[in-house]
Amino acid sequence: MAGVKKEGKPGSGARALKTRVKKKRGLKNSSRRWLERHLNDPYVQRATQEGMRSRAAYKLTEIDDKHHILAPGMKVIDLGAAPGGWCQVAAARVKSDPQNPSVVGIDYLEMDPVLGAAILKTDFLDDDAPDRLIDVLGGPPDVVLSDMAAPTTGHRRTDHLRTMHLCEAAADFAVNVLRPGGHFLAKTFQGGAGTDLLAMLKRNFRSVHHVKPPASRGESVELYLLAKGFRGEG
Repeated sequence: MAGVKKEGKPGSGARALKTRVKKKRGLKNSSRRWLERHLNDPYVQRATQEGMRSRAAYKLTEIDDKHHILAPGMKVIDLGAAPGGWCQVAAARVKSDPQNPSVVGIDYLEMDPVLGAAILKTDFLDDDAPDRLIDVLGGPPDVVLSDMAAPTTGHRRTDHLRTMHLCEAAADFAVNVLRPGGHFLAKTFQGGAGTDLLAMLKRNFRSVHHVKPPASRGESVELYLLAKGFRGEG
């Protein structure tokens, strides 16, 4: 990569490499620091080594390792799927058949195919998106995942409200389509979900709480809302 060099720590036997981004015209210091942090992130490096689409794949991996929401034979819907890391994890853990996928992702962004997942390129908020998801999946899901976040504006309150709207839309979709006993996982922000949303989820699921996996950067304001054990109708 142009403008990037790697340095070993002095005196380190294994010569641990650290990527540094050279100062150059047109690149702000804040952007250079972000790029350095990104390139040196162990989860980013692991994703590159293991062929995962993004470091976000490890957020789902860690949540599932602890809370056991994915299992072989399950059907899964992944909202805001690009670039595909969560689809990769879900397809592997439910043992999705590439010829008849039991994982369906949706995003308005372009993304490369994911083995074991069907991908819809459309906006989840479109009126016909929910029906299309169920049609492609071939029935109701056991798990609804959402890593959706609104494009940032730089205004924290506005960004929070826009992402919470997506979380609420995902939750409304989940309670309308999940199989009894199913699970819902969605991105939210610090401050957590609103009172009305939490109350709705607690009526419909056996347990509801916020989780922050180790792969979520410590300084990040993101949290994940996990609702387990969908009660179903009645």
